[in-house]
Amino acid sequence: MIDIRFEYPELFIILALFILCSYFCQPKSNSILFPRVAMFGNMNSIRVHYAKYLKWITILALLTALASPYKTLVEEVDPKHGLNIALILDTSDSMRSIGFSSENRRLNRFQVVKRVVSDFILKREKDNLGLVVFGEYAFISSPLTYDKRILNTMLENVHIGIAGKATAIYDAIGQTVSLLKNEENSSNIAILITDGINTEGVIPRDKALELAKNHNIKIYTVGIGRQGEINPLDLNDIAEQTGGEFFLAKDGNELEKIYSEIDRLEKREIKSIEYELKEYFYFYPLLIAILSLTLYITVRNRRELF
Repeated sequence: MIDIRFEYPELFIILALFILCSYFCQPKSNSILFPRVAMFGNMNSIRVHYAKYLKWITILALLTALASPYKTLVEEVDPKHGLNIALILDTSDSMRSIGFSSENRRLNRFQVVKRVVSDFILKREKDNLGLVVFGEYAFISSPLTYDKRILNTMLENVHIGIAGKATAIYDAIGQTVSLLKNEENSSNIAILITDGINTEGVIPRDKALELAKNHNIKIYTVGIGRQGEINPLDLNDIAEQTGGEFFLAKDGNELEKIYSEIDRLEKREIKSIEYELKEYFYFYPLLIAILSLTLYITVRNRRELF
């Protein structure tokens, strides 16, 4: 059912004035309103009443047009007010170690990490995500984007050794700041996953953490190495200083739970914005009013009515 409303319904009160005038304001003399039109031919006496009908159709249609009928169209738009998330992945040579997945022992750590991270990307529908990878050096593999398909394609193209064999954790934090620093008015988080300790890089630890704190970047750190391969104290301190949390995953199942936990911690309610659009239909009754007025003038002139 079409819900038609009027912008100015009070104008229909004028109709009462026309009704009163039809009784108390009768014309005293005839007037020629329009040149004679031969194409209409002769009208019989029954058609005298048509002029009255045409007059009221004209009045009613004109008032309807002036009242401005419209239909409301409500459109929902999902705002892009989610989080800015930097996914920081260790691609050093140690990520070749196998046995991290209980389902498939032949998969190496990085293959398992990519699967878990890819699932996480798809869950963050409203968020702006970017990708930072690091080994001996760090670089931004993907800028912030809402397009999850493109981001997963970029993730698929990342491989072990793409940034060298060693581990530059603090350089990765520095690159993360470069990725997120222009988004200071938003909520910025980073998820850093590594299976080693910092062995390379040019950015000092204190400087990297200072940059992250100055730009309000919350860092979640995830260690996936065996005992002795990672430095849990260092990763925990990075998380604590920036307002994040430190997690330790012994296998792929625990890693999935960790990313689910981060997904839960960083959930944000985003309400859709409703736009109310109005589609106006005044031109339809206006067209009817013009046509009926033309016929009324023609009929009245032809029969010399009233």
